[in-house]
Amino acid sequence: VQLQASGGGLVQPGGSLRLSCAASGSIFSINRMGWYRQVPGKQRELVASITSGGSTTYADSVKGRFTISRDIAKNTVYLQMNSLKPEDIAVYHCNAYQPMGGVNYWGKGTQVTVSN
Repeated sequence: VQLQASGGGLVQPGGSLRLSCAASGSIFSINRMGWYRQVPGKQRELVASITSGGSTTYADSVKGRFTISRDIAKNTVYLQMNSLKPEDIAVYHCNAYQPMGGVNYWGKGTQVTVSN
């Protein structure tokens, strides 16, 4: 499974960004995709995930501001981020989980910066 992430950048506080993650390869083996983020010196944390059945999970810190969605036809997952705050600054990583074998696939991280 290969993951191609895009959409990071610089935005002012209160602004919006949309991250995209396109999956290719043996995607039939995946039952969950999501986004994690990491800042230097801290552990990578789950931001949001969506299962193959459409169930979503969000970190408390982003509930009401971020929305994860998917386009099944395009094998793509999106993270719409609204009302961005400086504390959202991080490198965001796309993730896909394969239950057989418990394998996690990761895309190249994309930087999100929130600043004036």
